[in-house]
Amino acid sequence: MIKELMSSATGNFFLLAGPCVIEGEEMALEIAEKVSAVARRLDIPYVFKGSYRKANRSRLDSFTGIGDICALEILKKVRDTYGVPVVTDIHSVEEAELAARYVDVLQIPAFLCRQTDLLVAAARTGKMVNIKKGQFLSPDAMAFAVQKVRDAGNDDVAVTERGTTFGYYDLVVDFRGFPAMKENGCPVIYDATHSLQQPNQPKGVTGGLPHLIEPMARAAIAAGADGLFIETHQNPSVAKSDGANMLRLDLIEGLLERLTEIRMTINKIDKKDDK
Repeated sequence: MIKELMSSATGNFFLLAGPCVIEGEEMALEIAEKVSAVARRLDIPYVFKGSYRKANRSRLDSFTGIGDICALEILKKVRDTYGVPVVTDIHSVEEAELAARYVDVLQIPAFLCRQTDLLVAAARTGKMVNIKKGQFLSPDAMAFAVQKVRDAGNDDVAVTERGTTFGYYDLVVDFRGFPAMKENGCPVIYDATHSLQQPNQPKGVTGGLPHLIEPMARAAIAAGADGLFIETHQNPSVAKSDGANMLRLDLIEGLLERLTEIRMTINKIDKKDDK
């Protein structure tokens, strides 16, 4: 899976993008259709992202999903309809085997990145494992999470930078972490939306800074990110989860066009340096 994502003929970044959570079939298919068409045109290897269930919520009355099997079936339909791999989060050992029946990539949430049993269970499914870096960990510490997956017999692993806790309500991204995590010999992905969250708000609803998605994504591409993770929604203001930091769907094409131009420019510079 990793080799497939990184084998773009033009050397572009790869993309994990979709809604925070599957809210229904129609919205998921519409997002997949839009993003997959843009990705094909720009030669961006694309993985559709959608959580089938949200386990980490601020309040008990927060939306968690439409039902596990229902949402997983929608993810499978996205894959079958548009011919793209799909990724979803898992939160427990039992979820690994269930989700692996429907998706191509299992994602380990940042708060769970040190959970050995979860990492091993994900690895043993044989699916690609994407580990989000904990908001409380240094980039160097991710080497141990990666090694757990490899020691469980799976070398198809990536890590995702999603910011580090700064004070109570903010996250910051240390771009020195990109080359540090690449020392693990696996792809490094930048989460351009969750890294702009403003979590732990007194009202119990996460805030965000979506106007910074583009400059932060630009910086990540320049810093050597192999892939980008972007949550997008037709209307983030009514999204059932993480609407405050998601990218509006109609903005994704222009953003990806500009980021691709940056990546191509960097590739040309790298080629000159190799001579």
